[in-house]
Amino acid sequence: MECDVAVLGGGPGGYTAAIRAGQLGARTVCIEKEPELGGTCLRIGCIPTKAWVQTAFAIKEAEHTFAKLGVQVGAPSLDFATANEWKSQVVHQMTQGVASLFKANGVEWVKGTGRFKDAHTIAVEDAEDVSFKSAIVATGSFPLWPPIDGLDSPRCVDSEALLAQTEVPKRLVILGGGIIGCEFASIFRRFGSEVTIIEMLPRLIPAEDEDASKELAKQFGKRGIDLHLEKQCTKVEEFAGGLTVYFGDGETVECDLMLVAVGRGPTVENLGLEQIGVEFDKRKGIAADEHRRTTVGHIYAVGDCAGYWQLAHTAFREGEVAAENAAGHDAIVDNRAVPRPIYTDPEIAGVGLTEAEAREQYGDDVATGMFPWVANARAV
Repeated sequence: MECDVAVLGGGPGGYTAAIRAGQLGARTVCIEKEPELGGTCLRIGCIPTKAWVQTAFAIKEAEHTFAKLGVQVGAPSLDFATANEWKSQVVHQMTQGVASLFKANGVEWVKGTGRFKDAHTIAVEDAEDVSFKSAIVATGSFPLWPPIDGLDSPRCVDSEALLAQTEVPKRLVILGGGIIGCEFASIFRRFGSEVTIIEMLPRLIPAEDEDASKELAKQFGKRGIDLHLEKQCTKVEEFAGGLTVYFGDGETVECDLMLVAVGRGPTVENLGLEQIGVEFDKRKGIAADEHRRTTVGHIYAVGDCAGYWQLAHTAFREGEVAAENAAGHDAIVDNRAVPRPIYTDPEIAGVGLTEAEAREQYGDDVATGMFPWVANARAV
């Protein structure tokens, strides 16, 4: 099979690149092994998580807001099976939407696992080889698992397995106080779980502004979320009713389920990239410039497999840029003002530099301002 542009991966970066290449008139093939398009974000990440966020928000509104607005309802209760059914419907609608866009823009979906055979050919398992003029690698990322004894227990899960749960755990321990860990902590506390977060650094969401981090910790404390900051998990032991989680200082906590959310790594293994001359950066992702070109000029890389930002919307833009450059245009990615939403309760958002980053870059030539939401009528 011959094409102008071959895209390896059907997630946000990949499907956006494929659609854009098709719009520009390129014969485009997208190679994706999963039964549905959309990648981690649409199938097992952002979208199903945000469906649960909406369910949690509805519970909060019924518990704390409706009565103040004059709407009388009984005490809300969670029907988790119905919530999961709705979540699945949302995911299916979104993935089918991508498939429809492929058809509308002439993109051919080749189902299978792809690997570079040479600099102009991708071999696809159980399918025909794909020959291309340009290729865009968009293979995403995978959950990282630290080397801790006992994490091989079936009660220790990553975010994908947590999203597949059919029952709300009574006690949930979350290893990792980053964005993923905090979002799930916020959700499951509203669902009724006793939630504990273990974070080895001094604060939650450590990459964000310190003021926002402190406020989130304060509000989590008010909601009854137990925080163990600057603590390391050293061992996990399974017993008949759950897990015992051990800290380095000898303290323990018991739970029914443990979410491992310590970050994600770029999916670059077994793709044949090394043999065609593609190089990697210090984060072990694919090295790519502002045009999303790799060290092999006609091969591009976008999304989680290549870059600092592990966000769907940065992958969207990178996919567009890569497709436009593959078509002979001159497009670049500018990541100086990337928005960063965090769907906790309370919600947090950032764009561009944090105050600490700005001061590191510009010294004292930085102005800051604060405005309390309580003074904003719409927020009240």
